[in-house]
Amino acid sequence: MPVRPLRQFWKSQRPSPLMLPPEKNLPGRNLSLLLWECSKASLPPTRCSHTHLVDHATNRTQFGDKIHNFGVIQEKLARMAILQYVTESMAYMLSANMDQGFKDFQIEAAISKIFGSEAAWKVTDECIQIMGGMGFMKEPGVERVLRDIRIFRIFEGTNDILRLFVALQGCMDKGKELTGLGNALKNPLGNVGLLIGEASKQLRRRTGIGSGLSLSGIVHPELSRSGELAVQALEQFATVVEAKLMKHKKGIVNEQFLLQRLADGAIDLYAMVVVLSRASRSLSEGYPTAQHEKMLCDSWCIEAATRIRENMASLQSNPQQQELFRNFRSISKAMVENGGLVTSNPLRV
Repeated sequence: MPVRPLRQFWKSQRPSPLMLPPEKNLPGRNLSLLLWECSKASLPPTRCSHTHLVDHATNRTQFGDKIHNFGVIQEKLARMAILQYVTESMAYMLSANMDQGFKDFQIEAAISKIFGSEAAWKVTDECIQIMGGMGFMKEPGVERVLRDIRIFRIFEGTNDILRLFVALQGCMDKGKELTGLGNALKNPLGNVGLLIGEASKQLRRRTGIGSGLSLSGIVHPELSRSGELAVQALEQFATVVEAKLMKHKKGIVNEQFLLQRLADGAIDLYAMVVVLSRASRSLSEGYPTAQHEKMLCDSWCIEAATRIRENMASLQSNPQQQELFRNFRSISKAMVENGGLVTSNPLRV
């Protein structure tokens, strides 16, 4: 089957066959490296989109003013810059870990690929939105970027599958910890320390005291508030993961609605950590862009913490969330049985 060429990144106009690596090269470290490459590859096209967009917003006049002075455009520009900053931070953090000899970076690589590919799509889509009809013209080249960037969410593992991998791998690690706790419960007198520690942790979470974890002394003092948001988000996330594991046990592998949402929480958390690390270094080293990076970091952490808090609260105690999942199953089943949409048009013709 012929494959459409990626015209923006590879200039060959001739379709080439899809080449797959040998099966022995797919799992483990090699797959992680492929995901890392995908994450890095999403950076140049988004930088290209930013360049075209800023030039357009600077020079385009509408309603008697340059469009970069309008709040709607300002928010779009800011969000695009934040997404680029997070994507870069993930890619460089992963690269640094690899340089230091870390062997186990599958989850980080998967998260970086998911985030980078989706951020690239959002950035390029918004670029065309702001440029209007001009964004579809051949000369700026943004339409080619949009067409090509779509494949990034598919190859080397679709983002949907990678989300399940991220969630299940994280749950597996937590499950090992809970298995150890279960073994301790069989011999409580011989594992008093472990049981007291777990009971203390549970009590602190349920009473809102927290786990005692702090990023003070790790992140730059100017980022202390964002560091606190990251810690709070981590505690909320860990509480839900633990509760769902205890409820579903091995059956959690079949709870894909839940796993997708846990993966989104993990991605937001990892993004918070990497931008805190990067912005802290810039502030500590006194880089000229340090204060700008602080704004990017703070903005991401504020919104990510809000998403995690709302999503985790919904998964933990909102009965409407379970009703929503049941509706998804029923609607999908009805469509499959009907061979398409179940509803007719409003005129019933």
